[in-house]
Amino acid sequence: MVLYRLPILILTTSIVYIFISPSEPFVFSLFFKVIPMILIIIYATEQMPLEKNATHWFLLIGLCFCIIGDATLHWFIIGLTAFLLGHISYTLGFLKQANYSLKKGLAIIPITAFAIWMGIQLVSSLQESGQQQLIISVIAYITIISIMAFTAILTGNRWAILGSILFLISDSILSWNMFISSFAIAGDLVMITYYSAQFLIAHSLFTIVPSNTKPIVW
Repeated sequence: MVLYRLPILILTTSIVYIFISPSEPFVFSLFFKVIPMILIIIYATEQMPLEKNATHWFLLIGLCFCIIGDATLHWFIIGLTAFLLGHISYTLGFLKQANYSLKKGLAIIPITAFAIWMGIQLVSSLQESGQQQLIISVIAYITIISIMAFTAILTGNRWAILGSILFLISDSILSWNMFISSFAIAGDLVMITYYSAQFLIAHSLFTIVPSNTKPIVW
């Protein structure tokens, strides 16, 4: 039971924020929003071995940038920049563990196709709404999160792969809801997939050994 205490606490605080805590006042809501991420970062440090390699540090730094993004997403460009830096850190960490194969390499096709389709939808919507100043930032973000998901696949690490794909789904729902067409349960879906993604990426740290051995593969 002790082994699962922190994951259960992460799940509980996530449920509290998503389904129970009020959205106002803003500071109160923000407090409950970052608690699960603080716990996920603590969980990540517990998954890291005493002898750490570059991947451990890059993923931990990525988690820290993401919690900054959580706290500042209300100011969109600041939050977006923090998440962008988080994805770059994740990408660098995954590249350190990358092990290319044709099977993994083919994943670039659906990821690229989805990124292009999503980019077209967002750019069109931003132009129609007169928010052209966001186009470059949004395209840059779509590009880096797609690269992050692809590099996670190259590691063969099942936890990192699922986490990165959920992160891609979460941000896609968020972008669609913000810029294209809003829908009632978007906020809940965004946070469910987001917390799940971050937990799985943090959980992947236990499979990354400090030697040159690759992590658990599919």
